[in-house]
Amino acid sequence: MLISPIHHTFAPHVNIHYIMRAFLILLAPWKWRSGNSLKLLSQELEQRLNADAYLFASGREALCALLRTLELRNGEEVIVQGYTCVAVSNAIHTAGGVPIYADIDRETLNMTVESVDEMITQRTKAIICQHTFGIPSPTKELKELCTKKNLLLIEDCAHIIPDKDGPEQIGKHGDFIFYSFGRDKAVSGITGGALFSRKSDVSLKLNEEYKHTTTLSYFIILRYLTYPFVYAIAKPFYGLFIGKAFLYLLKKIKWMVPVLTKQEKEGHQSPIAHQLPNALAFLIIGQFKRLNIINDHRRKLTKFYLEEGKKHNWPVPDGIKSDMPLQKFPLFVRNAGDIRAQLKKKNIHLDDGWTGCVVCPSTIYLDPTNYVPGSDPEAESACEQILSLPTHPTMSMKQAKEMSRQLNRLL
Repeated sequence: MLISPIHHTFAPHVNIHYIMRAFLILLAPWKWRSGNSLKLLSQELEQRLNADAYLFASGREALCALLRTLELRNGEEVIVQGYTCVAVSNAIHTAGGVPIYADIDRETLNMTVESVDEMITQRTKAIICQHTFGIPSPTKELKELCTKKNLLLIEDCAHIIPDKDGPEQIGKHGDFIFYSFGRDKAVSGITGGALFSRKSDVSLKLNEEYKHTTTLSYFIILRYLTYPFVYAIAKPFYGLFIGKAFLYLLKKIKWMVPVLTKQEKEGHQSPIAHQLPNALAFLIIGQFKRLNIINDHRRKLTKFYLEEGKKHNWPVPDGIKSDMPLQKFPLFVRNAGDIRAQLKKKNIHLDDGWTGCVVCPSTIYLDPTNYVPGSDPEAESACEQILSLPTHPTMSMKQAKEMSRQLNRLL
């Protein structure tokens, strides 16, 4: 059995570069809340997307701030896709709107123009298109539909941030775009989010909304900054009792900041928005400096999995291309749960929270999300059969080959 785990969410960005940068900012607590990194990151992002940028403590807070600015009236609807994260529906609810779910194309795991068009009513305000796992959504066609119907298009780029090699359509057509800088996202600041506006009138309102944001406490920032070191210690010993016990202890004393709180799993997001701490902006800048390296590594693993899939007849979605820097690589198998359970015995952990649920993760309360079971059959079928393979920066080719060997044995 492997001692160091293969895992989707086990500090996937934490390598020597990340640890050194975290160590530098950890030694400068006077720069944790505010400093030059926030300004530099904002300038970098505005130039990258040619849009006004606003930095928040999470992607869900960025989305909620936008929706509040759009002044959703009671009962106004925002169309999202089936097979998405509960953070999206929570943000819509908190802003006073209603999430409406459009079914997906199984081959891309993204909403289609046809499924969205069917959901549009007189109450529809906006459409949020998600580039699931880094597979591009049909944003050009969706933008044309939005123009025709006088709707706003919001791009969810939590899973992919393009570099000089693309994909060029990502972030190109949206009226608004948001990034997430969470632990397992395309670029990680441990937490964080960015919102981009291409509407000058909305930007003026966002400026006022941003003035009401608050700052995270020094204690919470400290807990975030110790995250890389915690996993750097635990990861090599996770296959042994030591690593698991160490993480269990820290979670027990509530040192680790949860990705989703108990309240968020129950469908409640706090209306209070927080600014991105300067310390985490410093980490994100380091990630952007290495974006091409990170994305090329993802492309390398994507290409490897495609070649393995062709060689061993894996059920790979048609929408995946070898030049895509995927956040993870999806397959469809009938016994996905059994395979994950078998691989877990080998210290290969493929339960990423995006399995067995249309609104993820499966541990949430479904009723508050407004999703009606049976309404999106393609999304429901896909989430039951999906088996996703890691492509993150610390997933080595050696690990990918070992995982492929184990997977071929089970398939």
